[in-house]
Amino acid sequence: MRSKAAAFLLAAALALPLFGQTYEVLAVRYGIIPDFPVAELVKGAEPDRKLDIAMMVWLVRGNGRTVLVDSGFYRPQFFKSWKLNAFRRPDEAVAAAGVKAADVTDIIITHAHWDHVDGAALFPKAQIWIQKDEYAYYTGAAWQAGGSHGGIEPEDMQYLLKANTEGRLHLVDGDAEILPGIRVWTGGRHTYASQFVTVGGIVLASDNLYLYENLDKHLPIGETFDAVSNLAAQDKMKTLAKEPRFIVPGHDPAVLTKFPKVADGVVKISD
Repeated sequence: MRSKAAAFLLAAALALPLFGQTYEVLAVRYGIIPDFPVAELVKGAEPDRKLDIAMMVWLVRGNGRTVLVDSGFYRPQFFKSWKLNAFRRPDEAVAAAGVKAADVTDIIITHAHWDHVDGAALFPKAQIWIQKDEYAYYTGAAWQAGGSHGGIEPEDMQYLLKANTEGRLHLVDGDAEILPGIRVWTGGRHTYASQFVTVGGIVLASDNLYLYENLDKHLPIGETFDAVSNLAAQDKMKTLAKEPRFIVPGHDPAVLTKFPKVADGVVKISD
């Protein structure tokens, strides 16, 4: 009996990895905005300091899912206001990482700003995940007297409404595991109800953390509803990451040099 029990336990132990969730996490750059004011990224930074910032999305692959964290932008109106270098449409950037747009199963929207949600329409089969309060505010009260909708594009909100009526939109209420091994966490109020993502010990901060400098100097981002909540979100990220270097900021070009290169503008977030 003992030998049978021991054999069963050994077999179970060997099988455990089969039941775990393992993912590959990639950062994908789809463009560069040159000479961006660092003071808009790091509270209190020198007003004349500039940085060529990376415009990125993140791919999470494994367990039968291909998850895009944020979706970039592509509509022509944005190019009237912003100069971009090395731009490629987000679906084309993701293709450089070996993923077809039709194969993206899920999009996690960290917040509703144009450069994070506009590209969702390029991935028409994807299920979309967003904080319930973010969706409610920017499809409602933000456009009423006293509301605030800076950086929000009406056409993008209309697309989210369409996805909702098609049954492809999922409203998340606070911190939650939305897919096996993939969790979202309420962020630092960069927008009304922004969120960030963890995949195991990797933290995809998006705009809850613009640059490594925010984290290194414990300084809030330059654009936020509430600097206190932003610093609290940074502190939370430190408890969730397996190491500080696995807290991945939203626009730091250093992301593309800190991790192994997979393809042009694509790196693997790994040891």
